[in-house]
Amino acid sequence: MSVTATAGSRSRSMSREEKKVIFASSLGTVFEWYDFYLYGSLAAFIGAAFFSQYPEATRNIFALLAFAAGFLVRPFGALVFGRIGDLVGRKYTFLITILIMGMSTFLVGLLPGSATWGLAAPVILIALRMLQGLALGGEYGGAATYVAEHAPDDRRGYYTSWIQTTATLGLFLSLVVILLIQGMLSKEEFAAWGWRIPFLISVVLLGISVWIRLSLNESPTFQRMKEEGRGSKAPLKEAFGQWRNARIALLALLGLTAGQAVVWYSGQFYALFFLQNVLKVDSVSVNIMIAIALALGTVFFVVFGWLSDKIGRKPIIMAGLALAIVTYFPLFKALTWAANPALASAQQNVRATVTAAPGDCTFQFNPTGTRKFTKSCDIVTDFLTKNSVPYDVVMTAAPGTPATVKIGDETVESFAVDPSPEAAPDNAAKNAALTKGIFNALQDAGYPLVRDPVKVADQKLDALVAANPKLNLDAAAIRAGEKTTVPIEQAIKDKLITAEEAAGATEITVYTVPGAGVFKMVADPAEVNWPLIIGILFILVLYVTMVYGPIAAILVEMFPTRIRYTGMSLPYHIGNGWFGGLLPATVFAMSAAAGDIYYGLWYPIAISAMSLVIGMIFVRDTLGTDLHTKE
Repeated sequence: MSVTATAGSRSRSMSREEKKVIFASSLGTVFEWYDFYLYGSLAAFIGAAFFSQYPEATRNIFALLAFAAGFLVRPFGALVFGRIGDLVGRKYTFLITILIMGMSTFLVGLLPGSATWGLAAPVILIALRMLQGLALGGEYGGAATYVAEHAPDDRRGYYTSWIQTTATLGLFLSLVVILLIQGMLSKEEFAAWGWRIPFLISVVLLGISVWIRLSLNESPTFQRMKEEGRGSKAPLKEAFGQWRNARIALLALLGLTAGQAVVWYSGQFYALFFLQNVLKVDSVSVNIMIAIALALGTVFFVVFGWLSDKIGRKPIIMAGLALAIVTYFPLFKALTWAANPALASAQQNVRATVTAAPGDCTFQFNPTGTRKFTKSCDIVTDFLTKNSVPYDVVMTAAPGTPATVKIGDETVESFAVDPSPEAAPDNAAKNAALTKGIFNALQDAGYPLVRDPVKVADQKLDALVAANPKLNLDAAAIRAGEKTTVPIEQAIKDKLITAEEAAGATEITVYTVPGAGVFKMVADPAEVNWPLIIGILFILVLYVTMVYGPIAAILVEMFPTRIRYTGMSLPYHIGNGWFGGLLPATVFAMSAAAGDIYYGLWYPIAISAMSLVIGMIFVRDTLGTDLHTKE
């Protein structure tokens, strides 16, 4: 099969072979983000399957740690497979990466849980995640390099932009698959085994990708370099041990990929998190909104890739960074008013005041989710942040006294956790009192809170009525209404009653009391402005397409052929894996420190500004680079 690109080649229609190159290369990126979103969305189910011996909160932490393990090893995968790609070749290296990545994803769906395999199950899960991370570290660099080295010089932005679309297509595909399977199964079926189906379906993508990649030729640029004996014998040393090349990698990271990464994560992943966890819109609605915005915006990856062949890569990327810097605050504030106007109005009118002793408040950076806050100020500010309540911290309390929070006319006292095992019940009781006190104050202040129905044993009904005077409950009326009889073993298992409280009974009477259960912040579905939200999300996605559409072309054009795979992969994966991957935890910690749900946006704005300044001053636009002579 003949090669399809020659030195100095110019505009022409895309050949069949080039279409196959782009399609085969792009499927790996589909895998990357399909798996990324699947694992993040299904972490609770994965935690239940593989860490079932732990309480729910702990198992979710372990599931997220397994997820993070795959993310953290991506730069190491870039080094390992980038080196192989520059020594052996592009085609065979990223054929290996797609096999490792695809099989690891598929095996997650087959892997028995800890109830069957015990400790071996989570150990294997983490090993599979690390294999995925290593393979992903080599996949993108290989795909981008391979496509770029096949492309005509003046259409490289357009050709490589197709790879960029599939990252979003992978996310879109995962949304659709999850929604379809959830719609076909009951909640119980999905939790028991249905969550595995999206992972198993990935084998179809794997089969197609491997079949096509096996039929491809080596990159013509790499092949020519090897035939002429000009390949690198030590790509890592040459790429990062020589200042002239290390400088290029550093500029690629700080002047391009770091800013691109935070705009990408903010526009797609943090926007989803913000809607669901901060603005309290239900997850199904959020997924549909994001899917629509992605469907509308995906074509612009190709548009900006094509435009970068006309006016340059750098101007488009820098414009995307600049727009994000200027508009993030107004866009996310508009998103709040569109998604949850009651919450926006309450935030505008009511601000909590936390009074604490000096040193009682710390910076709540918690990237793995494992950190437990024990100081009274940290406990209350963490709670307020998670419930989207703005607050000010005043350090005027006497040393050693617990923090308090004032909302309207009500003041609630926090507590410091006693670490001794025997104090666990007392800590739980204090936390329950704090939670209830703050929620009652927030509800009185106009925050959009509702309470779930609660099942209560007859023995505890009078206590429930006495503890909730604001609900005006009538114990006699409740007892005269509907009731169920539950065997005592089931009642104890469901924590409706303790064995001591049962006092030898064989069954108990249980009532369902509406509006007396757990508080939760909600977005009223009738008040959610779907068209406006989708419009804002589309703008955020448009910024993503601007910074991400031309990034592959400019990265491959910055490095010489002999170290291109190695050189471009590391800054890309450090930028996206670390600068981007740490964005949710950093944004949350900054928002908690400032008592402002928008304050954390300074993180992507600051990183974007850094890349904008460095990129404008030090990064040279690469439009017109001839890869076949850049050795």
